[in-house]
Amino acid sequence: MRLQARSWLAAALLAAAGTASAGITVDYVKPDEFMDMPRSQQDRERVLKEVTRHFNDLAKDLPAGQELKVTVTDIDLAGREEPRRWAIDDIRIMRGGADWPTMKLSYTLEQGGQVLRSGEETLKNMMYQQRINRYSSGDPLRYEKQMIEDWFQKAILGSQVSQK
Repeated sequence: MRLQARSWLAAALLAAAGTASAGITVDYVKPDEFMDMPRSQQDRERVLKEVTRHFNDLAKDLPAGQELKVTVTDIDLAGREEPRRWAIDDIRIMRGGADWPTMKLSYTLEQGGQVLRSGEETLKNMMYQQRINRYSSGDPLRYEKQMIEDWFQKAILGSQVSQK
């Protein structure tokens, strides 16, 4: 009986934690028209899926009960995609000049149906190759992730008042 009571208690705690967790919704408006995305449909989908996953990872730091809604209207990845003469796929060349990553988005941060913060932003990582980056050099979106994380820390978490 004791074991069953512990199981019920554990299940109740898990259910409570699930309903109290922060969440995020990420939408993309006309992603096929974004300024700089891979040409292949499969690679474009991979980029959007990875960007969404990164937003989801960051949203784990939101205080319980808060919901962030992000609408991405444009993405320009770091570097430029250039065709390779005898290859099927293209290669992304990063020269560190005016080829920095940018992203246009709008966002709304809510809690209990009340808007805490909202706005439109153009994210930029102009010094992307000169900064220390905690993401792996093997991560093709390491500069974009750094840019998104910088924005998230400053705009979303920066002036948070803990409501626990």
